[in-house]
Amino acid sequence: MSQSYQVLNSLQQHKAQLQGSVRLGNGLGLASWYNDDDLIALDNADHHTLSLYLADGYQSYFKTSQGWQNGGAPDKLCLMPKDYASTWHIRGPLSFMHLYFTDQHLRQQAEQTWDRSPAQLTLDERLFANDPQIALLYRHFLLNNDWHDPADQLAISSATTLILNHLLKHYVHLSWQDPVVRGGLSPHQLNRVLEFIDSQLAQPLLLSDLAREANLSEYHFARMFKHSKGVAPHQYVMKQRLKQAEQLLRISTLSLTSIALQCGFSSPSHFSNRFRQVHGVSPSAVRGCR
Repeated sequence: MSQSYQVLNSLQQHKAQLQGSVRLGNGLGLASWYNDDDLIALDNADHHTLSLYLADGYQSYFKTSQGWQNGGAPDKLCLMPKDYASTWHIRGPLSFMHLYFTDQHLRQQAEQTWDRSPAQLTLDERLFANDPQIALLYRHFLLNNDWHDPADQLAISSATTLILNHLLKHYVHLSWQDPVVRGGLSPHQLNRVLEFIDSQLAQPLLLSDLAREANLSEYHFARMFKHSKGVAPHQYVMKQRLKQAEQLLRISTLSLTSIALQCGFSSPSHFSNRFRQVHGVSPSAVRGCR
């Protein structure tokens, strides 16, 4: 991860094992970790960290004025605002995932969603908390997609947009009403977006790219697109990638690698896995039926 975040750098100075990391197109950072038997002090970070426990974590202890306290378990979250000081004693195995973001990310999300700028942003601290919506977004989108594959970037960027909106509504003291989104995209907007998608299937696509074509915020675009097409943007784009791939399998002699790259997948294996999930057969089986 270029220009990595301070918490990521700090953990790498301890026993924590970095399983994978990426800096997303919108500047947010993702990191997957494993740790066991470690004492960690974190402070003075200039960014926020949202951590979700993926496995174990029962022996993760947080130092308080009353002593060490624990409460970790799979799907527990810890939200650590910037400039937050904390000391952790990891006394057993723990697998977890971090999302790193800044005030600027939250402010930009608030401005795009509500069309107004908050006077100040104060993010709440949470330790060993339950939030089923965040757990679902982490596991369904961030854990089950390839962070480095162009074909999965839209799903990942959509998930991080939803996470930031959720944090703004539930962990920042804004007291703003949820924005109202009624109806779908206009025919002109929809046609423009669909044409853009078809012309860019070989390229990484982010939710911001599609929203820009419709001249809407990511929040409003995602909801209006789903109203118009019946599926979320990332689901529609994946459907179009696989549709184009199936056509190429049936009418061309291109290699599986060429088809994968032309349809926005980083490798034949990722393409084959996605194709099999949808069609129930491998790309080679479809080609053999010509």
